[in-house]
Amino acid sequence: MALSRSLALAVLCIILSCYAAVPSIATSDGFLQCLSAAIPEQLLYTQSSPSFTSVLVSSIRNPKFSTPSMVKPLVIVTPTNASHVQAAVVCGRQNDVRIRVRSGGHDYEGLSYRSARPEVFAVVDLANLRSVTVDQKAATAWADSGATLGELYYAISKASNKLAFPAGLCPTIGVGGHLSGGGFGMLLRKYGVAVDNVLDATLVDAKGRLLDKQAMGADVFWAIRGGGGESFGIVLSWKVNLVPVPPTVTMFSVPKSVNEGAVDILTKWQEVAPALPDDLFIRVLVQKQVANFQSMYLGTCDTLLPLMGSRFPELGLNRTHCKEMSWIQSVPYIYLGSTATVEDILNRTTSTTSFSKATSDYVRQAIPKDVWVQIFAWLGKPNAGLMITDPYGGKISSFPEAATPFPHRGGVLYNIQYMNFWSAATDGSAQTKWLKDFYTFMAPYVSQNPREAYVNYRDLDLGENAIVGNVTSYQTAKVWGVKYYKGNFQRLAMAKSEVDPDDYFRNEQSIPPLVASK
Repeated sequence: MALSRSLALAVLCIILSCYAAVPSIATSDGFLQCLSAAIPEQLLYTQSSPSFTSVLVSSIRNPKFSTPSMVKPLVIVTPTNASHVQAAVVCGRQNDVRIRVRSGGHDYEGLSYRSARPEVFAVVDLANLRSVTVDQKAATAWADSGATLGELYYAISKASNKLAFPAGLCPTIGVGGHLSGGGFGMLLRKYGVAVDNVLDATLVDAKGRLLDKQAMGADVFWAIRGGGGESFGIVLSWKVNLVPVPPTVTMFSVPKSVNEGAVDILTKWQEVAPALPDDLFIRVLVQKQVANFQSMYLGTCDTLLPLMGSRFPELGLNRTHCKEMSWIQSVPYIYLGSTATVEDILNRTTSTTSFSKATSDYVRQAIPKDVWVQIFAWLGKPNAGLMITDPYGGKISSFPEAATPFPHRGGVLYNIQYMNFWSAATDGSAQTKWLKDFYTFMAPYVSQNPREAYVNYRDLDLGENAIVGNVTSYQTAKVWGVKYYKGNFQRLAMAKSEVDPDDYFRNEQSIPPLVASK
């Protein structure tokens, strides 16, 4: 396992004895004193520390959250072992200081390192907990939550060129946050979402205990696999099942403008893409007046071409479009570009200066051709953003909705992610308005009752929690909760009541505790 369990348990015994004996100090000073007694000083960054700002912004992926008005943490804890995380939780409970957890910093609303409301809180930044251990023979791996997807993929490739893991495209995403929300990428039709391939995990709960799958129990283990981060505790590491891939995969990227028939091709894509053999995945990035069809095929160009010719001839794929490579080479190719190397996926930093806002939808009935004409009109407006469509079908759709908290399964044709970007030279109001107006326009053509959304494309405009009696209101949370989780939301709330009934781990869209009625 990637973390030293014995060390963590030994230190925990000392900490918990203090926790039972010491009354709540309920002050920031008491919290910092408690941390200093259990965690090396060089791993703690208070607001007065010279390095506080650099550590805070080290994995802020959206600069709109890096502003003077941002509600910043009291302290950033950068643990190097499980006992440091346990100490942070225990000290937080003693002193009424809540904790937010950051693995890669890609939370779309920045809730892993900031609060949308005035609050005294700390951040546990897991960047130092990033070990990945691959067991090639068993085809499994233990990955710490602070590892990035790029680091996970790279470690797998070093162990075997015949194994992979089905997760997201962006290599700087943290394993912890990604798996907590489900996690999907180019292998979703072949192998499902990332959490469909999770075998075990280690969790620090609200009492500071270090729990594995057996110790946390079936309901909590179910909940952490897609129920969102920061609700049930701090997942430190994940044991995942690795999946077989052929030595050669074929990538293609075929742009089609409106003048080249993009409307007709997209209309056809909706029916074809979710029904193709599960070795073939074709997503579409739609921006301005162009639809870019991006694909991964688990096989060679020689076998792909006749398949596309018979199933999707409208795209006009030919041999010049094919780019054959290994699976690990496809990771930088699809996200970083054709000149990127495999080693580039180990870079944890991003240099983006673009501010952004996103939201999501699910489509269960094909959108009519005339509506696609209107969609392109929206995308042609000033200050317009883009949309990314990922087809489902295959493995991801084969699981029952209640198999994991991630409920978007059978009957889904594809997922839509809407995004818009702006620079520091503007306040983003025009771009945000376009996104909201376009989202309103799309309402009749996407899933309804509930209008589904993907939690890893977090959007606080879907709803925010309200605190009643120092506990998150179930009824208020249900407004956004059923959109992310459908019928699984209630079970998630009941699992929350098992592991964190006092609602210590919470944020603006965390799962509330719900006690089962007798």
